[in-house]
Amino acid sequence: MSADLATSRPRLGPATVRGPRILFYSHDTFGLGHLRRSRALASAITSADPKASAMILTGSPVAGRFAFPNRVDHMRLPGVIKRTDGSYASRTMGMNIEDTTELRAGLIRSTAEQFDPDILVVDKEPTGFRGELLPTLELLQERGKAKLVLGLRDVLDEPDVLRAEWDRKKALHATERFYDEIWVYGLRDIYDPTAGIDLSAQAQARMHWTGYLRRDLGTVGAPPEQPYVLITPGGGGDGAMMVDLAISAYERDPTLGPRAMLVYGPFLSGETRAAFEERVAALDGRVTAVGFESEIETLFVGAQGVICMGGYNTFCEVLSFDKPAVIVPRTSPRLEQWIRASRAEELNLVTMLDETRDGWTPEAMIGAIRALEQQPAPSQAIADGLLDGLDYVTRRVDTLLHQLPREAAE
Repeated sequence: MSADLATSRPRLGPATVRGPRILFYSHDTFGLGHLRRSRALASAITSADPKASAMILTGSPVAGRFAFPNRVDHMRLPGVIKRTDGSYASRTMGMNIEDTTELRAGLIRSTAEQFDPDILVVDKEPTGFRGELLPTLELLQERGKAKLVLGLRDVLDEPDVLRAEWDRKKALHATERFYDEIWVYGLRDIYDPTAGIDLSAQAQARMHWTGYLRRDLGTVGAPPEQPYVLITPGGGGDGAMMVDLAISAYERDPTLGPRAMLVYGPFLSGETRAAFEERVAALDGRVTAVGFESEIETLFVGAQGVICMGGYNTFCEVLSFDKPAVIVPRTSPRLEQWIRASRAEELNLVTMLDETRDGWTPEAMIGAIRALEQQPAPSQAIADGLLDGLDYVTRRVDTLLHQLPREAAE
């Protein structure tokens, strides 16, 4: 990135000499959710304003596999992984986690200096991974030329667990101190992700409930031969149980239909996937599988129904493509997916295969797959504004840009 981006420019409120610049921070220590959400937002903002550009800072190791729209780019931060004991380590660099975090923090701050954003949108973590975002927040607040936004998905975790996590990370203090607005990518009457957090009245007044983020229903490729059920664990890193259950259903019942299209996700381990591949091959085409599909929208379009986990982005896809779905939510390390799935089931948007209530057995999965054909689509229960998130965000961006301070030309 050229150094001249850091030089001062005359600003004339919303009608700037250069187009608006939006910087997204997406820590992405695990999975695809944060990057995909930031990518959807960046695409909507730049589509709404042909002069706007966006940069996504991401730690996702698979960011390069995604196509980014015109005027949207990304910068990959050194990756980190979460160990089974909950601690973190550098993914590839042979550095300890403290040095890796310091390196990431420096790259984030340097990018913010040179990209000179008008708006910074931070996904989920108010202070960033291990506090790495704090130097950038302080820089931008001191400059006073950018609006700072915290974006939260509809569900974070159960209130008591979330409160303890935010206390440990000093996230509440950072939210109160730095952020001009808080965007919740959901609806208040479905779930409040800040329940249990002692946000001040002033911070609560800065909250905006955007609605869910509709997935692009534009040009997609031709789907595979129909009918089929789409089975997707999202990123796949924690999806082995669900994939095993789905394959077991087809193994147990040779009459089970329609056939299944299985997308493993990029984070399913190679050894586990190899074992699944042998079982899929033995099913003689009743189940077909791919490792990673960057345009999974094509598979959603043609699916009779969906078997999936309960991550935010997959849930948005189910709603956007209006597909009957059975959610198999994970319950660790956090209850986020179970909370989302159980609330959505209450509203008749989806059904849930609950471990305690239904059992995670091949028989339960067989019943769920067979029931999909008669299950109503989400649109039969959808609420007004449910999928208005992208439009709402683009309107908020326009409002924030008009609030930027006017500066005299040098």
